[in-house]
Amino acid sequence: MASVFPAALEDLIDCFSALPGVGRKSAQRLAFYVLSMPEGEAEAFANAILQARTSVHCCPVCQNLTDGEKCAVCLDDRRDRGTICVVAEPRDVLSIERSREYNGVYHVLHGVLSPLNHVGPDDLKISELVSRVAAGGVNEVIMATNPDTEGDTTALYISRLLRPFGVRVTRLAYGIPVGSNLEFADDATLVRALEGRREL
Repeated sequence: MASVFPAALEDLIDCFSALPGVGRKSAQRLAFYVLSMPEGEAEAFANAILQARTSVHCCPVCQNLTDGEKCAVCLDDRRDRGTICVVAEPRDVLSIERSREYNGVYHVLHGVLSPLNHVGPDDLKISELVSRVAAGGVNEVIMATNPDTEGDTTALYISRLLRPFGVRVTRLAYGIPVGSNLEFADDATLVRALEGRREL
């Protein structure tokens, strides 16, 4: 069936629908919104995409995203460089920073080990982490990958790689969410909560 939209609009819809979490109808709404924007705003939107693509790159130290020589965390002299929190994606850094409880530095893997998706150790920023630890000065590495099969596998793999360096490798505790009821917790969550219990 032939499209009722012009080819250029169809291309724009296709581009939006290729984004993660954006379905065809949402892509159409976004495309129509872009078409209704004043020309200056549309140009600014397009330029922001191009600017981000050309200026944002990985921090050479922690592999987080930055548009400078190093990221803001690595440039902050107040951070504890003896503690490295390892996360899967750059957005995970924001999640931990929101807690305002962590004062160490980060290392972003840019994914997790996933044999089914053909993602192996060489596809992640693991060797860069090992080099940081090997350089010395690191006391603890906190594995903050997601508590799923791939996240656990990645954490275990990295902990084995770091064992020869004598650093403490820990895993984020997880269990019953704050404000929830025990009756709604699944078995696996209850097991993890019991394993991660601490003294009051």
